[in-house]
Amino acid sequence: EGKLVESGGGTVQAGESHRLSCQASGVIFEESLVGWFRRRPGKERDGIATIRGSNGKQYYADSVNGRFAVSTDAANNMIYLQMNNLKPEDTAIYYCGAHLERIETWETATWGQGVQVIVSS
Repeated sequence: EGKLVESGGGTVQAGESHRLSCQASGVIFEESLVGWFRRRPGKERDGIATIRGSNGKQYYADSVNGRFAVSTDAANNMIYLQMNNLKPEDTAIYYCGAHLERIETWETATWGQGVQVIVSS
């Protein structure tokens, strides 16, 4: 039912900061769990940062905790991923995703097309 479009992919140097953006349409932010997943080369897609619309609770994977931050701007239908102190192992395709909290699974979530981030050492 919704649509997500990511932007901001590119090549960055290790140690730098970078922000990804996701324009959402048809997403009810206050009723949804939204966030970012990534697929690193040779690995499965993993959830790295999510935020719950009902209470603002955030989740971060250990690999990015303390370096990445997810945020939303519901007025402008935007989801952001601020990435700091980037490492070469953060090289991946990053996906924005969203689903209603009551659905309780990402299997039927709405996904963006993905954007590539390459971190060079």
